[in-house]
Amino acid sequence: MKIKILFFATLRDYVDEKTVEVEVPTEITVAGLKELLVKRYPKMILAQNSIMVAINREYAADEQVIPLEAEIALFPPVSGG
Repeated sequence: MKIKILFFATLRDYVDEKTVEVEVPTEITVAGLKELLVKRYPKMILAQNSIMVAINREYAADEQVIPLEAEIALFPPVSGG
């Protein structure tokens, strides 16, 4: 299945792209997608355990299965003061 992935902030710098379309196995989870992306974009390992993921504009947990034709947004950890 093909999904669209949007990268924000430092994650965009790690992959050198704003958006990519990626072919992934059906029934892949958010955690599985993170692992796949780290293999494809090794710099992403710097944030792998703290990346926030939204599926179709709603935040998702690592165990959530990604639906067909989903739009995925990846955000780095955010801190503020």
